[in-house]
Amino acid sequence: MNTVSRVIRNTGFLYMKMGVTMFISLYTTRLVLNALGVDDFGIFNMVAGVIAMLAFLNASMAAATQRFMSYAEGEGDPEKQKIVFNISVALHLAIAVMVGILLYAAAPFLFGHLLNIPEDRVFAARCVYWAMIASTVSGILGVPCEAMLNAHENMLYFAVIGVLESFLKLGAALLVVHVLADKLILYGALMAGISILSMTAMLVYCRRNYAECVIAPLRYWKRGVFREMGSFAGWNFTVSASSMLSEYGVGIVLNHFFGVALNAAQAVAQQINGQTMAFSGTMLKALNPVISKSEGAGNRGLMLRASLSGCKFAYLLMAVFAIPLILEAPGLLGLWLHSVPAWAVLFCRLQLARTLLEQLFLSLGSAIYAEGNIRLYTLVKTGSGILFLGATWGFYRMGWPPCMMYVAAILFVTLPGGILALFICVRRLGLGLRDFSFRVLAPCLVPSAATFAAGILLSRIDASLSPVPVLFRTCSLLVVFLLFLWFFSLDGGERGTLVFFLKSAWRKIQFSR
Repeated sequence: MNTVSRVIRNTGFLYMKMGVTMFISLYTTRLVLNALGVDDFGIFNMVAGVIAMLAFLNASMAAATQRFMSYAEGEGDPEKQKIVFNISVALHLAIAVMVGILLYAAAPFLFGHLLNIPEDRVFAARCVYWAMIASTVSGILGVPCEAMLNAHENMLYFAVIGVLESFLKLGAALLVVHVLADKLILYGALMAGISILSMTAMLVYCRRNYAECVIAPLRYWKRGVFREMGSFAGWNFTVSASSMLSEYGVGIVLNHFFGVALNAAQAVAQQINGQTMAFSGTMLKALNPVISKSEGAGNRGLMLRASLSGCKFAYLLMAVFAIPLILEAPGLLGLWLHSVPAWAVLFCRLQLARTLLEQLFLSLGSAIYAEGNIRLYTLVKTGSGILFLGATWGFYRMGWPPCMMYVAAILFVTLPGGILALFICVRRLGLGLRDFSFRVLAPCLVPSAATFAAGILLSRIDASLSPVPVLFRTCSLLVVFLLFLWFFSLDGGERGTLVFFLKSAWRKIQFSR
C-alpha cells in the first residue's frame, strides 16, 4: 500500500471513531455541567485539568518516542526497534516517578495557599486531585506502547478503544446524574478509572501483537542509543512539561483572581477547541509516522512535502468547523448548553483563533523532531511557556479582564513557536519560503477570509440567536468554506485522491449491503 493510500486509510479509521466520540463527548459535557453545577464543574476542570494536560503530555512524549521507532523501521532494523522500546520504557518509568513525586509535593501549596475553592468543597477537590495523580502516572507508563501503535500506524486500535472510552465516559456521566453520593468525588474517581483502564488495554494489546514489545532492558540495551534517546527525551520532556504546567497553571491563575465560575467558562472553551482540533489531530496522527520514516530512509524531500501537507490540512480540517463556530458562537453555545457560563463565548472564540494559528506551523515541528536536533526549538518553546504564565499573572494583577490569558498565549507562545519552527525548517532542513507561502498560507487564508466575509454579510441579514437562523447561517458558512477549499485549496492530485477514496468507501458500503 502506497503512502497516500495508507495515510487516507488510517485517517478514515480515526475519523469514524471521531464521528462517534465527538457527539458523545459534547452530550456528556452537557450532562456533567447540569449534574455538578457551575461551581463543581469549574472545580473539577481546574483540579482535574491535569487529565487534559496529561493527554497533551502523553501525545508529545509518544511523538518523540515514535520518532525513534519509526526512524528504526525506516532503516529496516528490527533489533534496533527492540532496543528503542526498552530504553523508552526505562526513561518513562523515571519520568513517571518524578512527575508523581512533584504532583504529590505540590498538593499542600495548591490547596493551602493558591487555589480559590469554597471551604466546603476542599475535601472533594483533594479526592479528585489524588485520583488524577494515579491516572497521570499510569498514562506516562503507557507512552512507549502508544508510540509503538503510532509507529506501526495502527489507527484501527485507536478508533476502537476511543469509541469504547467515550461510551464509558457517557455511562459515568449518566451514573453521576442519578446517584445521591458526592457527585464531584464520584465523577473524578470514574474518570481516573477509565483513563487507567484504557492504558492497561493498550499495554496488553501491544504485548500480544508486536514482537518488539519485549521488556528485557538488560538484553536490549545500547549505550549510544540510550545517550541519543536520553538527550532527545530530556529536551522534549522539558518543553512538554513547561507547556503542560503553563496551560494547567493558567487555569490556577484564572481561579486565583476570578474564582471557579471562570474555570467553568474555560472548560467549555477547551471542550469546543478539543473537539474541533480532533479533526486535524486525527490526520496528523496518521501522517507523523510517514514524516519520521521518510527521514529515517534518507528521503528528506518526501519528509518536507509531507510536513507542508500536514500544515495545510491540519488548518483546513480544523477551520472548516472552527470558523463557523467563531462566527456563530453565541447561538451555538446556547443551543448546546442552554445555560452558558459567563465569558464562555469570548473564551471559545479566542481559544479557537489561537489554535487555528498553531495549525499553520504544526507539522513543521514534526519535521524538526524527525531530523532530531531539537535543542534550540525546545529551549525557545520552554521559555515562551514560562513567559506566557508570568505575563498572564501580571495582566491580572494590573486589573485587566480574564480574556487576556488568550491574548498572552497568542503573543508569547503561538506566534514565537510558529515563527521559530519556520526559521529552523528554512535554515537547517532546506524548506523554501515560497513553498510554504504557496502550499500552506495561500490555500489556508483565502477560504478563511471568504468565510469571514460571508459571516459578516449573513449576520446583517439575520442576527437572531433562535435555533433556525443560527443553524441556517452555520450551514451556509460551512458550504462557503468547502467550496473555496475544493476550488482553491486543493490541487488536481488532491481532488483526484479524495474522489477515489470516497468512491472506494461507497463501493465498500454497497458491497456490505
